[in-house]
Amino acid sequence: MSIPPVGVFTLIVGILCLISGYRATAIAFGVMTIFGGAAAVMIGGAGIQPGHLFVGFLALATLSYREKMKVALNALAFPQPAFWLLCLLTYGVLAGFFAPRLWAETMNIIPLGSSEYPETGGAVPLGPVSSNLTQAIYNTANIVTFVMIVAMASTMAGFRAATGTVLAFSSANLLFGIADLVTYGTPIQELFSYIRNAPYAFHDEAIVAGVKRVVGSWPEASTFAGVSLGVVGFAGTMRICGRYSKLTGFLFLLTSIMVIRSTSSAGLFGLPVCLAILYMTCFFRCGGQSGTRISGGVVLFAPIILVLIGMMIVMNEDLFRQLYAYFDLLLFSKANSASGIERGMWNAYGWSNFINSYGLGVGLGTSRTSSFIIALLSNVGIPGVIFFGLFFLSAFYTRRGTPRTFDSDVRLAGRNGCLCLLIGASVSGSTVDTGLLFFVMAGLATAVPAEERETSFAPVPAHA
Repeated sequence: MSIPPVGVFTLIVGILCLISGYRATAIAFGVMTIFGGAAAVMIGGAGIQPGHLFVGFLALATLSYREKMKVALNALAFPQPAFWLLCLLTYGVLAGFFAPRLWAETMNIIPLGSSEYPETGGAVPLGPVSSNLTQAIYNTANIVTFVMIVAMASTMAGFRAATGTVLAFSSANLLFGIADLVTYGTPIQELFSYIRNAPYAFHDEAIVAGVKRVVGSWPEASTFAGVSLGVVGFAGTMRICGRYSKLTGFLFLLTSIMVIRSTSSAGLFGLPVCLAILYMTCFFRCGGQSGTRISGGVVLFAPIILVLIGMMIVMNEDLFRQLYAYFDLLLFSKANSASGIERGMWNAYGWSNFINSYGLGVGLGTSRTSSFIIALLSNVGIPGVIFFGLFFLSAFYTRRGTPRTFDSDVRLAGRNGCLCLLIGASVSGSTVDTGLLFFVMAGLATAVPAEERETSFAPVPAHA
């Protein structure tokens, strides 16, 4: 085991945050979560990302309050959302241990991690893979994150701190995306090597249509665009609701531009869908005493503006041809590209794994796909889909709190952010793991802060 410089930095920040309290830990956790291409700890050929390592500090800071510990334990009880996540993890781990051994060599898979066969980038016979363990660890961290956010947000001060986690992530993600873009081709770009040390392939120098793809602190453009869609959903909803208007409006606008600039087909496909979700949010938000001016303005003028822009493009033949060629390269002809063919093959094998396993799946972390939906089916089968569906419904479609209050608006933003993340993952997600950001926003969407003052929750005494 070794600890690279980014791991030492993570540990130092974590210790300082524990001294400062859970609010500082929440903000730092949001920043650490963006380092998706970094390995804070190396264990053999596997790496633990800074965000997953920092989950431990988040848990220590949150559970130092007795009342929050009670909330965390209650969050795991039936039929709370975390209970269904725990069921999903348990089934996935059991399937990941037994399925590759019981059905060994009866079907082929695209392995997510390393297997006993040589790595060719293609299919290999079914068997245990290293990612059975790493995906179990990542999904355990996801559950812990979700429960800790629910516990932290059980008070209004903690709820605001958890909201700051998402805003810190959004700001840092945008900052690193811009830095990756403006430093390309300069010696400063070498500094990114410290946060791109994870043991997997990076596509940080790819160029499409003559422009550099934006990857930020992530391994590739599709990952950057996918997580940025979550920021678009969260920040856009917060701006619609008039919460932290200047900051969230700035984050929404620039992140949307960076999604387009990333040249990711997943981002270009998902962004219009995310904007449609925000438009529907505006539609239901406008009017009444608590309606905002921006929501009414968007509902009235957005369709008109879109029609005018469409007419301008159609009437300008040169502009139309340029835009068509650009979108044809990234979207319309994507299925015929080398990348599109490869990803289509991943999904084909994933679907065959679902069928050949009689709908039970081949185990958490066993097979790689190019869609979160296919990943669910191929890895954890129908039982896993049911557990995730029950989590989704109980987390996002259960009425909580008083409508159109601050916490209600943040819950709405968290739900929309999660929906936007799932849209991106459904296009290009290779695993069942939807990422730490998803579970931070899901925790916000689930939490209902109590009205009691924060001072009523004292830290657990040292002798307790």
